[in-house]
Amino acid sequence: MADYVEKEGKTIEAAIEEALLELNIEEKDAEIQVIDEGSKGLFGIIGGRNALVRVSKKVDYERIVREFLEPIFDAMAINEELEITQEDDCINVRVFADDIGIIIGRRGETLDALQYLLGLVVNKNSDNYIRVTFDVGNYREKREETLEKLAKKLAYKVAKNRKSITLEPMNPYERRIIHATLQNYKNVETYSVGDDPNRKVVIRYKREQKQV
Repeated sequence: MADYVEKEGKTIEAAIEEALLELNIEEKDAEIQVIDEGSKGLFGIIGGRNALVRVSKKVDYERIVREFLEPIFDAMAINEELEITQEDDCINVRVFADDIGIIIGRRGETLDALQYLLGLVVNKNSDNYIRVTFDVGNYREKREETLEKLAKKLAYKVAKNRKSITLEPMNPYERRIIHATLQNYKNVETYSVGDDPNRKVVIRYKREQKQV
């Protein structure tokens, strides 16, 4: 959780200044929430109410990401370059390296594991849930395109032969791609069977229902 202080002052600016001094940070490194703007009261004296602010230290997510990933890549003897961007409550991490296969792992298992662990580390230091995406080059984008093409190809085969097809085990992210791709596909439907990590998608023939 982020450290914060609440301070009162005759003005919002004065309250913020007190909070910054206590936290020993500059305003550019702070998250500032005005809880009460205060009021001057009658004649600017009687019944006045101080302003109240809550000030917290901004979380340096880039530092957190680098401190987690760089020792791992050093241990794997990988010379990597990290690209870290943040959009609202989402942090996107992309790795560029020569030996990307060892980072991706079998069917992306290592990549998914690192993304999961990185999400735990980031959210341990955040007041709000931060979604973390972790990719190597354009692996996920290419994998998504491959799965979409595979889903359409197999759906055509199922619709033609009217026989179900069970795909290889996939992680939840990849299964969602298959389900979404074939959601409105004519004459087929999809469902999952088994338990993780061996859960699989089944593409089944579905007869077209006649309208009454």
